[in-house]
Amino acid sequence: MSDIGELAPEPAASGSGGHDDVVQPSKPVGPGWTVALSASALAIALVTLTPLQVLLPLQVEEIDPAGKVTSLSTITATGALVAIVAAPLAGMLSDRTRSRFGRRRPWVLGGALLAGSGLLLLTMQRSVLGVLLAWTLVQLGANTMYAAVNAAVPDRVPIRQRGTVSAFVALQAPVALVAGTFLVTVLITGVPPGYLALAVLLLACVAPYVLVRSDPPVTAPRPALTGARIPALLLAPWRHADFRWAFAGRFAIQLGNAIGTLYILYFLRDEVGYHDPAAGVFVLILLYTVMLVLTSIVGGWLSDRAGRRKIFVIAAAVIAAGGLAILALAPTWTGALVAAPSIGCGIGIFLAVDNALITHVLPSAEERAKDLGVINLANTAPHALGPVVAGTIISMSGSYTWLYLVAAATVLGGSGLIQPIRSVR
Repeated sequence: MSDIGELAPEPAASGSGGHDDVVQPSKPVGPGWTVALSASALAIALVTLTPLQVLLPLQVEEIDPAGKVTSLSTITATGALVAIVAAPLAGMLSDRTRSRFGRRRPWVLGGALLAGSGLLLLTMQRSVLGVLLAWTLVQLGANTMYAAVNAAVPDRVPIRQRGTVSAFVALQAPVALVAGTFLVTVLITGVPPGYLALAVLLLACVAPYVLVRSDPPVTAPRPALTGARIPALLLAPWRHADFRWAFAGRFAIQLGNAIGTLYILYFLRDEVGYHDPAAGVFVLILLYTVMLVLTSIVGGWLSDRAGRRKIFVIAAAVIAAGGLAILALAPTWTGALVAAPSIGCGIGIFLAVDNALITHVLPSAEERAKDLGVINLANTAPHALGPVVAGTIISMSGSYTWLYLVAAATVLGGSGLIQPIRSVR
């Protein structure tokens, strides 16, 4: 059996006449290119996750101590809405860019400058409205970068490498979560210095890809774009069944993960009765993250070697669901110590291989960045819905058992939604 031959080729660019510069790449990328792209992905994660975890809550609490919960929710919700809109629109423009610097690098650089400007503005804000507007600028820039960085994988990486490269790109989020929090709580103290440090790191991380790595110019005709066509272009990928199934599977698995990881602190305090819930959360996050990073790389590599994607995504979902079920059925500290790495293992494999799988179901090579921006809704929406769903379950049942059973069932349901995809094995 030919391993790599199991993976279906990506569709040629519709309407391009089969131009070589917008269809399936065949030349392998080197470690330097992968590291440079991963550094840009790390930059995106640092400037979006670290403020959410530490800096924004501290800043809002100082500005509006009485209404901090409502104010922070308004700021983060507005940022999420900007992210949902910005990624596909920026991707649409990136797909149509015809410059000597290529289609992606100008948007990575432009997005970094926008996000960096937003971070600098955040250091000066003394009102909730000012913080909201500056954070909106950060989200606009970061999601402009996101569209271009993610499209670079199907642009440049041949099928046989996509699992491995996608793993390195995907694991930057958990790395940033730990590294960014350490940076602004241990190495640097104070909110304004934290934002400044993130702005400097942002530019440093994107420099290798923007200044050193090649992004070959595209000579294919520029796809037409008018205001009237934008809705039709955004709806176009939904006509393809495999795209819909891939979106639904990712949405469900991410929703289950969001539901299951949100209330760990309260679970340890109220259900387990752990003596130091905050310290316990740190231990569980560490176990989760270490396992996620390790299995992401290994899972992506094995998927490339086997020439298969679906079986790895389905297995990953089963493993993660098993970890969530342990929390439901064995609500003890020992159970949590077993569950955390299990969930991390499953989500790690899922992030690596599902990112590669998504690149195989993109309907048009000409619209990669836009379609990946659309698929990003399956990442952002679950984390917006997760708190609502989890809060409803707890308020109705009064039980963490039901919370984690629902999370496990949602993740398992997501694995079933992957199975009908026909263009990928």
